[in-house]
Amino acid sequence: MRFSSVWVRLTLLFLLGVLLFLGFTDWRQSSANQQPSAITLAPLPQDPFIQVYFNQSQSASYTDPYRQQTRSGDDLEQVIIEAIRSAKSSVDVAVQELNLPQIAQALVEQKQAGVRVRVVLENNYSRPMSGLSATEVAQLDDRTRRKYEEFVQLVDRDGDGQLSQAEVNQGDALVILRNAQIPFLDDTADGSKGSGLMHHKFVLIDDTTLIMGSANFTLSDIHGDFGFPDSRGNANHLLRITSPAIVKLFRDEFNLMWGDGVGGQPDSLFGLQKPYRSPQTISLTNHSSITLQFSPTSSRLPWEDSTNGLIGRTLSQADRSVDLMLFVFTEQNLTNVLETHHQRGVPIRALIDSSFAYRDYSEALDMMGVAMPNNQCRYGENNRPWNRPIASVGVPDLPQGDLLHHKVGVLDSRIVITGSHNWSAAANEKNDENLLVINNPIVAAHFQREFDRLYSNAILGLPVRIQEKIQQQQARCAS
Repeated sequence: MRFSSVWVRLTLLFLLGVLLFLGFTDWRQSSANQQPSAITLAPLPQDPFIQVYFNQSQSASYTDPYRQQTRSGDDLEQVIIEAIRSAKSSVDVAVQELNLPQIAQALVEQKQAGVRVRVVLENNYSRPMSGLSATEVAQLDDRTRRKYEEFVQLVDRDGDGQLSQAEVNQGDALVILRNAQIPFLDDTADGSKGSGLMHHKFVLIDDTTLIMGSANFTLSDIHGDFGFPDSRGNANHLLRITSPAIVKLFRDEFNLMWGDGVGGQPDSLFGLQKPYRSPQTISLTNHSSITLQFSPTSSRLPWEDSTNGLIGRTLSQADRSVDLMLFVFTEQNLTNVLETHHQRGVPIRALIDSSFAYRDYSEALDMMGVAMPNNQCRYGENNRPWNRPIASVGVPDLPQGDLLHHKVGVLDSRIVITGSHNWSAAANEKNDENLLVINNPIVAAHFQREFDRLYSNAILGLPVRIQEKIQQQQARCAS
């Protein structure tokens, strides 16, 4: 009896061990597919009129609805959807690219509820990808092919590698809009082949609410890529602004592009066909204001009157600090303004996306005191490397597949420069863009936290491989 009792106990212990092992294995497999939320910071207070959201925030978490990953960050898509669902009379969307089906479905629901819905897109992204023929797919360049493959994974719900019509009707955002007869047009509606870029990213809700920022309404700009499981979406932000005066200015911009709508006369205005609009300042409270200007500005007008000129005037106001997080920085005049500040002792830190930071025309090189000739052995126009270079310029260390997509300056922990507007001549003189200068310390605190997050593990200075490339280019051009 005693032997039997021991045997039973050993058997039970063995079975318990098996169950614990299986449980641990299931947990480990689940953990591999379900990333921890990684909320490490308390949320900051939000301004009542201007709320700020970041898709890589460390003070929030959500589950990506397409890749089913729980991750840190604000769900920017849900911010957009909730705003759309709050509309009572109208929703106007102007965005370079839209491929998220849940946003498209929210627009359909509002149209069916009697809300007026209008959409403006960039012509390169206004054709449903599901309509590409096999021949067209075979002719895509590498970048567009990757976008197409990502699109197929987004829409292919059963994972068989083929897109059925049912999957297309439920997953192709532009087909969803078309099937619901939601009108949308692009920047060829003016009778041209398209403006520089219709680069806006904004939504207008009734006459009261604006959603805007740096994010296109795409998987890669908001959530992350199927091809890069660790990606968290290009580093982006959105603002929700409650201001009838600001909404009116954005709606005037939208109506210029819309003209008389789809199928009407070619009276839409894009790019330089639009009239010049000077900066407009709207006070929200005694301690909060927004200055707004739209691009493009003709090069025949003084640079000071342009959107880049507004950036330059704003930078000139900084007394204590300038922190930049930019996708692109190629505007020489702005670097000259920053150099003046640097000579006065104002600390300057800058992060630029790694895909642009070390190109021969990048202003990051100027700030680091070097110049690189291009393949034609020419330097950028009016190129001026700093005599006293700074070491606080670099690139963020982001998950594979993600880009730094902000277009942001934070000055004196009080002023924020933001919008769709990259700091480039193209954004200034060709593209349909918006630029906001927000004077609000509560809003600035959110952007300062985002900058500090990116700067904390940034790669600063000039990498050895870039130093060697500069030397090789200079030697080649001198021979």
